[in-house]
Amino acid sequence: MRLWISAALVSLGLSLPLAAHAQDAAAGSAVFNAHCKMCHEPNIDRAPSRATLATYPAAAIVDALTNGVMKPMAAGLSDADKANVAAFLTAAPESSSAPPAAQAARAPAGRPAPPAAVGVDVKCETNPPIKPTGSDWTSVGLETSHRYQANPGLKTADIGKLKVKWSFAMSGSSGMPTVIGDWLFVANRSGKFYALDANTGCVRWVVENTVSRTTPMIVKSDVSPSGWLTVLGIRDRTAHAYDAQSGKELWKSPSLEANTIAGITGTPVISGDQVFVPLTSGEEGAARQPTYRCCSFQASLAALDLKTGKLNWQTKVITEPLHDTHKNSAGTMMQGPAGGAIWSAPTVDAKRNLVYVATGDSYTEVETKGADAIVAMDTKTGKIRWSNQVTEKDNFIVGCNAATKPINCPSPDGPDYDFGASPIVFHLPSGKDIVLSGQKSGVVYGMNPDTGASLWNTRVGSGSSLGGIEWGMAADAKRLYVANADTVNLLEENLKVMGRSNVATPLGPPKPGLTAIDPATGKILWSTPSPKAPCHYAGDRSKDRGGGACVRAQSQAPSVIPGVVFDGTMDGWLRAYDAATGKVIWADSTTERTYDTVNQVKGQPGGSLDGLGAAIAGGKLFVFSGFNGAANTGGNGTNVLLAYSVDGK
Repeated sequence: MRLWISAALVSLGLSLPLAAHAQDAAAGSAVFNAHCKMCHEPNIDRAPSRATLATYPAAAIVDALTNGVMKPMAAGLSDADKANVAAFLTAAPESSSAPPAAQAARAPAGRPAPPAAVGVDVKCETNPPIKPTGSDWTSVGLETSHRYQANPGLKTADIGKLKVKWSFAMSGSSGMPTVIGDWLFVANRSGKFYALDANTGCVRWVVENTVSRTTPMIVKSDVSPSGWLTVLGIRDRTAHAYDAQSGKELWKSPSLEANTIAGITGTPVISGDQVFVPLTSGEEGAARQPTYRCCSFQASLAALDLKTGKLNWQTKVITEPLHDTHKNSAGTMMQGPAGGAIWSAPTVDAKRNLVYVATGDSYTEVETKGADAIVAMDTKTGKIRWSNQVTEKDNFIVGCNAATKPINCPSPDGPDYDFGASPIVFHLPSGKDIVLSGQKSGVVYGMNPDTGASLWNTRVGSGSSLGGIEWGMAADAKRLYVANADTVNLLEENLKVMGRSNVATPLGPPKPGLTAIDPATGKILWSTPSPKAPCHYAGDRSKDRGGGACVRAQSQAPSVIPGVVFDGTMDGWLRAYDAATGKVIWADSTTERTYDTVNQVKGQPGGSLDGLGAAIAGGKLFVFSGFNGAANTGGNGTNVLLAYSVDGK
């Protein structure tokens, strides 16, 4: 999927124990050349380039080498080696007298450099009690993952008047915000979990050391002293519950996965007296190493007790037993089956007592039915009721789609067609229900929620390892809205102009855009291509993958209000579409200006619009610009949360 090292290089906001002196950087250069250069200069597949790595805080690089997905590649390195690599990657040029921190976000010539720091939190003067309204956005997908806000506080006539009211800079990538009343909640990879004032962006409270990219779901619960509770999935494979009013931690779950390269990407979902937590992994990146014993991670869904965080049950999507298979050419014993990472939030179907998850690819050639599948589990027991695998033998580790492959590549190797979007339970006019899902292959599926049987499938894009359909879909009462990225296809299109290519197998033509589908039949109702439009990347992360051109991939999850669909593209454009026709009725480039943020960052640039999309509540739209994703495109090391309102008021 899109994560891999980008998920591991979380911004911790810490100071390195060793300063990035010139001698440390020189020592780090030798280590980098020996252990890292092969994947990062030039970068292979989804591995960030050296220029991209320079945008991360040094402490984040050390953490990735010590605790994250790069740990297998760093085997044998001392703490000093790791610190020196970080010093080398973040060091200022010799001709500059500026400190390394100020140079960490260097931009290409002619582009403004992103700010090196993320400013100072401005505390709110008062913190009134949380008061819900009829216009709240309290979970990643709202009801059964529809991403539909029925009471947005916005009229169609207001859309053309939307302007940025306030902005807030956050180091590293962030999860989607949630909003209840005048409280906004958001977590990020810098290790800070914020409650902000939704009207002004001032800080109500902040919890440190909560490295997370999940979306905080807010529920009313007597488990919490204030009556309002939220849960985060943390990078260390644990879930934490907090009082949403105070930020006080209420409980911490046990570790949900022994594999240290595993993590939590999909948002934990609260339903009834349980919390459903999906597990994912960066093992498909770690497996590039010839000495790595590929592979052992088998994705699972954990159900926790809402009151205590105690594990009620945990079910693996791969049901076949793990076993040794063969030795690779380096003499390392391989194993499998493995993979099936759950990248998105689960979807609860209370009517059927089911919870659905969408799974990723397989990491080995050992056959499994749990990868690239929609899986339905019993909410009380975790028993798998049904599993529908739509792509067989999608066996993949990072680099296997390149001309020169790692020795651990499975045979046959697959196209890397994970599911990254949460399934949607849709109620049809006939009275029946259907489960809708979208895959990186560019194909949308309709399935029977009782049996898992496929009812229809519709292709909206060519598909690639970065979509096809990436982070989500949305639906109102009439239509399913599907964003298609075809990111690698677009990058290849740019590279071909330069006489270059990054893939071994030719890809189909890119078809980025937004498509509306009839949920009952799969028929395409309308399709609007992503237009070519100017952008102003700061700290452009794509120049060595496609010439630095604006990339119009549409991988962000759409969000819907009555009559209007909002969605963004990697070139930083946010657009509003007429839900009935697909006509663009409003557009704003988040990269054409810089932002003086509430937390006192001057000149913060925007960037890629990607990930989980916009939250719409109380007459405002909240979205992140500058997403630092595996596409290495349009990110700049710092996200900026933008709050739009009518006339910016």
